[in-house]
Amino acid sequence: MDESARLRKLLKRPLLTEKSVKMQELQNTYVFEVARIANKIELKRAIQEIFDVKVKNIRIVTMHGKTKRLGRFVGKRPSWKKAFITLMPGETLELFENV
Repeated sequence: MDESARLRKLLKRPLLTEKSVKMQELQNTYVFEVARIANKIELKRAIQEIFDVKVKNIRIVTMHGKTKRLGRFVGKRPSWKKAFITLMPGETLELFENV
């Protein structure tokens, strides 16, 4: 697997919620679900290479999986990682602007 494909696998999907859209508008911060093995250095390189923008700051949060039950059976959803990516002033990500 080449380097470009490996970097693309780190970013799973953008998270579009009311809060994340407000963060895009006010703080120039975008929220992504990322691979559990991702770290800040790899994510910064991936964002800058894929979207051709300058990254100012990255914060990563591990979202722990919830315990769920169905009748008497108890299970657990998997844990996942969320990344808050703040871009330099004047930079934007072209995610859904054309839709």
